[in-house]
Amino acid sequence: MMRIKSSAIVMTLYLLFLLIPIYWLVNMSLKTNTEITSTFSLFPQDLTFANYVTILTDPSWYMGYVNSMIYVAMNTVISITVALPAAYAFSRYSFMGDKHLFFWLLTNRMAPPAVFALPFFQLYSSVGLFDTHIAVALAHCLFNVPLAVWILEGFMRGVPREIDETAYIDGYSFGRFFTRIFMPLIASGIGVAAFFCFMFSWVELLLSRTLTSVNAKSIASTMTRTVSASGMDWGVLAAAGVLTIIPGALVIYFVRNYIAKGFALGRV
Repeated sequence: MMRIKSSAIVMTLYLLFLLIPIYWLVNMSLKTNTEITSTFSLFPQDLTFANYVTILTDPSWYMGYVNSMIYVAMNTVISITVALPAAYAFSRYSFMGDKHLFFWLLTNRMAPPAVFALPFFQLYSSVGLFDTHIAVALAHCLFNVPLAVWILEGFMRGVPREIDETAYIDGYSFGRFFTRIFMPLIASGIGVAAFFCFMFSWVELLLSRTLTSVNAKSIASTMTRTVSASGMDWGVLAAAGVLTIIPGALVIYFVRNYIAKGFALGRV
């Protein structure tokens, strides 16, 4: 009984520790800049929603969310689409240099985005892709595709090869077998891979800021505009932070079952 109570206390303290930054962000978003910088209070003394109104009525703010959602969705779809056949090849076949190629993919994920910022900027400026959604989506594929391949390959190895052979004997083409039989078996892995691709692309700042200026500017880049000569607009920045958390929370809610199964069965 004492062990159960101790575990409950530790878990409660841990959850409170995790929720304190989120609560403080919400608390700041409901205050004016004067109250934020002049007083310390656990609750807003002068409750205001002006910070949220500023974001939801100013196109330069809310279009940052729209742009981010567009290129994040594009990147997630592209990364999973490319990673599925690649992971299947790594999990089912042995070919010359397969281990070296797999390691090379992972080294791309290990490299910092700053290494590729200048090459991407010069390349996209030359071909006319600068300040477009597809530019950021493709740039993020350099990091998300290796991650998705690594995750999916682990799940695919857990599927017996006899399933593939049985499907071929039954007359299934590869495309039909892969979409109707194989993909449902690794649905949890696809959910985990999509979750990580979404989260990385959503929070990444350097590439999204370097490769965009106006038309495809992300919310992460837009949030930096709160810094000005007159100081930091803390209230608007906090409100933007709260609204930035919501898409990630929604994604976690809708794929929570897949993530739970993935963490339990996969090697993530």
